[in-house]
Amino acid sequence: MSAARLLMGAGIAAVYVFLMLPIVIVMIASVNSGKYLNFPIQGFSLQWYAKFFASQPFMDATWLSLKLGVVAAGAATLIGTPAAIFYVRHAKHWREVFRVYTLAPLLLPEILTAIALLFFYYQIGIGTKSPVGLYLGHIVVCVPFVFLQVTASLYNMSPSLAEAARSLGASPATTFRRVTLPLIKPGVINGALFAFIISFDNVSISLLLKGVGTTTLPMQVYDYLRWDFDPTTAAASTVSIVMTLGAVLLVDRLVGLRAMRY
Repeated sequence: MSAARLLMGAGIAAVYVFLMLPIVIVMIASVNSGKYLNFPIQGFSLQWYAKFFASQPFMDATWLSLKLGVVAAGAATLIGTPAAIFYVRHAKHWREVFRVYTLAPLLLPEILTAIALLFFYYQIGIGTKSPVGLYLGHIVVCVPFVFLQVTASLYNMSPSLAEAARSLGASPATTFRRVTLPLIKPGVINGALFAFIISFDNVSISLLLKGVGTTTLPMQVYDYLRWDFDPTTAAASTVSIVMTLGAVLLVDRLVGLRAMRY
């Protein structure tokens, strides 16, 4: 093996270690028997997980984050999928303008999107009183991820397949249901998964659009760290990581991660 390949392999391994080491440290710190969040740990204990699951604020925040993630992923999929089909198959004039506007929440800093939505909500009189504003904010930032994934799937699908179905007498709805949707299903599911993860871990949108007395799991962890520095936050972070990995494994069981290669 050449020195260049060895050097490249070492560089890739270093990047993986750099990315994964903080996650591993947090997971190890969550089972620390000591009273403070530190590393190396003083011993093994699951007491902080018990404290996390016994905490009503943490449970309420986790439940809200799950609901937000599911609703945002579902709505973003219903919006982003037709938008991607229109962009790839039907958009003619102002095609790139449509793409830029669709991807704008991804291109702009999230805090600017959150501020713009907050001003808009107050202009129409709802402010942060209604939880609808928080759900809409999460949907807005999730749509671009679905749009990009479905667009990639559509570009790798030959238009002649749908044209053949139409020439054989299939209606547009039947063509979409029997031909297009099965072929782009990996992109749709992958986009929904990305949307769920982005919503579940979102901070900027939730920080400005959440109502009084409501908070998501990332915000609850942040607020908890302001006053306490015990490993409960590490336990909460580990639960969040496990939920994210669970979503990935679920997708792998449903469609297979290999099917998501474009």
